[in-house]
Amino acid sequence: MKKPLYLYFLAAGLLYGCSSEQPAESTVAEKPQETNLVQLTPAQMENASVETGKPERKTISTVLQVNGVMEAPPQNVVSVSVPLGGYLKETTLLPGMHLKKGQLMAELEDQTYIQLQQDYLTAQARLAYLEQDFSRQRDLNQSKASSDKIFQQTQADYKSQQVLLKALGEKLRMVGVNPNRLTESTLTRTMRLYSPIDGYVTKVNVNIGKYVVPTDVLFELVDPRDLHLMLTVFEKDLDKLEIGQQVLAHRANQPEKKYPAKIIYIGKDVADDRAVEVHCHLEKEDASLVPGMFMNAEIEVQSKEAYTLPEDAIVRYGNKQYVFAVRDSSIFEMVEAQTGNSEQGYTALLPSAALQPESQTYVTRGAYALLMKLKNKEEE
Repeated sequence: MKKPLYLYFLAAGLLYGCSSEQPAESTVAEKPQETNLVQLTPAQMENASVETGKPERKTISTVLQVNGVMEAPPQNVVSVSVPLGGYLKETTLLPGMHLKKGQLMAELEDQTYIQLQQDYLTAQARLAYLEQDFSRQRDLNQSKASSDKIFQQTQADYKSQQVLLKALGEKLRMVGVNPNRLTESTLTRTMRLYSPIDGYVTKVNVNIGKYVVPTDVLFELVDPRDLHLMLTVFEKDLDKLEIGQQVLAHRANQPEKKYPAKIIYIGKDVADDRAVEVHCHLEKEDASLVPGMFMNAEIEVQSKEAYTLPEDAIVRYGNKQYVFAVRDSSIFEMVEAQTGNSEQGYTALLPSAALQPESQTYVTRGAYALLMKLKNKEEE
C-alpha cells in the first residue's frame, strides 16, 4: 500500500528543523566563562620578569599630610630705619641683593647731621675748659683759698658736661659717625647706613630724593639661615603631634627632594579656620629655600608592624586594588586587596578574608603584565 506523498514531505521538514537547531546549542556551550585565573608559559614568565614571594613583616609609619610655608624667625628679619630724618642721597639696593654685615646700604643728607656734630665738638671743647677749672678749684679748696660752694659748683658743671658729651657721642654713633674720630676737618653733612646683618634685601621702600623720618622703614633684610617651616595643622589632628616628631617636607614641583625637619613648637591659638601653626626646624640648611615658599609635608604620627608587599605587586583596576596569588607554578589568581600606608617601596596589607598574608605566596614583580594578560583574555 502506497503512503500518501504529503507524509514524505512532512517527515523531511521535521528532520531539517531538528538539524538546523543543533548548531545553535553548540554555539552557546562554547561561550568562554569569565575567571580571575591567568596562566603563563615559561617564556611568558621570563618576558614579564615575574617574581614571587611571601609578604614580609615590616614597620610602616602612619603619616599626616599637611601644608605650610618657609618663614624666617623674627630675629632674622630686620627693618632698617634712620634715627634722624633726612633726604636719601644715594642707594643701589634692589630686592634680592645679598649684603654682608657692615656693607654700605645708603647715604642721606640733612643739616641736622651738621648741627649734631657741631654740638659734640663744642661740648668737647667746653669739657676741656671745665676740667681745667675743676682741677684749679680743687687745689684752691684744699688750701682753703676758695669756698666750698665755688668748688661744688665747678664740680657739678664739670660732671654735667661729661654727661652731655657722652650723650652726644651716642647720638653720633646712631647716625654712623665715630665721635673719637670727629674733628673740625671731618665734619660732614652725610649720614651713611650700613647693613646690620648678612642677608638678602626683601623690600626697598624709598627712592632717591625722598625725605624720610625715623618712623619710615627704608629697607627690609632677611637672614636666610635657620629658616623655619611653619605648618598648618587642623585641631582634630593636634592630639597626634608632639615636640620632636619627624617631618619630611618637599616643594610642590620637586616631590622627590626631601627636607628632613623636626617639630620644635606647637601653637596654642586656634585660628578661625580651626587650624594651628606648628613650627619645625630643618635639620640641614638649603640655600634654595627662601621665606614665603610653599611646602608640602608629611608628619610621622604612628608606627606599627604589618604584612607588606612591594608597591609593584599591587595593581589598580576599576577603582580597586588587586594582588596576584600563586595557585601553581604558572597559574595566578587576581585577588582584591585592602592596603594601608606605603613606606620605602613597601605597602601594608590590611586584614581581609580574601588574603592570607601569613601563608600565601604572591607575585612581587610583574603584576601589571599579569593584569594585561588577564584582561586581554577576557576580551577575546
